Amino acid sequence: MAELLSLQREIEVFIKEKAQAHSQAEQNRKKEHQAAVLIQSWFRGCKVRTYLSHLLKKAVIIQRIWRSFRANAHFIQMVKAAYFITKMNFYKEMAVKIQKLWRGFYVRKYIHNFYTRKNYLNGVLITNELVRREMDKLEEVHRRERENFQMMEKERERANQAHRSHHLLSTKQRPGIFNSPFRPAPDEMEQLLRQVKHHTPTSMAPRVWTPLLGLPGTPAPRSSRTPGSSLVIGRFSYSRPILPPIVSREKPTRPQINQWRQAKSTAVEGDFKRLRG
Repeated sequence: MAELLSLQREIEVFIKEKAQAHSQAEQNRKKEHQAAVLIQSWFRGCKVRTYLSHLLKKAVIIQRIWRSFRANAHFIQMVKAAYFITKMNFYKEMAVKIQKLWRGFYVRKYIHNFYTRKNYLNGVLITNELVRREMDKLEEVHRRERENFQMMEKERERANQAHRSHHLLSTKQRPGIFNSPFRPAPDEMEQLLRQVKHHTPTSMAPRVWTPLLGLPGTPAPRSSRTPGSSLVIGRFSYSRPILPPIVSREKPTRPQINQWRQAKSTAVEGDFKRLRG
């Protein structure tokens, strides 16, 4: 009996505790629901963020691979274009070289024969050498002619000087300035003055008398000297006697040299035509 009562009391206590627990659970249900929702949202947010991060990483990898593929494709295309251009340039250079060699061979064999041109150039060299030798000889002849002409000019000038200075010749009474008694031998000019013959002028070269103060009709004064005199008294100026020319100033003709030139030019032209032919 006592056990039944204790059992009943325990059942009542259990029912009361259970009721209190249900009432407490009912009170805490909203809080637990809100806490569960918060936990679920956080968990799902973590999952979504992790998934989005994963997607971002994969997208970056895909973009990197795609861009690398495009860059590689573009680079390969550039390499192909550069290789094609290089190949075409090489082919062009080789074609130009082949054409140059072929055209040179064709021209040397069929148009301009090498041996014929070589013979022609050798002939030109020989002709040039002949012409050079002849020109050297001609230059030597001209040089000698110039030297002779200069010598003749000097001799003519000395003769003219001797004619003009004939009054300085030594005489028996008085020695001249070129025959000084203090010299062991006479001067060369003294010898030249002795060799040159003095030509006495036969007539004077009269000059026109100028009247005083340029007045027309003024009578000319009479001379007190003879016509052969070199000094005229009055308003006339002194005039020297006219001397005859010593040597003609005209150059001598050279018929032999002209004939020699014509013969040499004809021979050179003949040699040149023979070498060309």
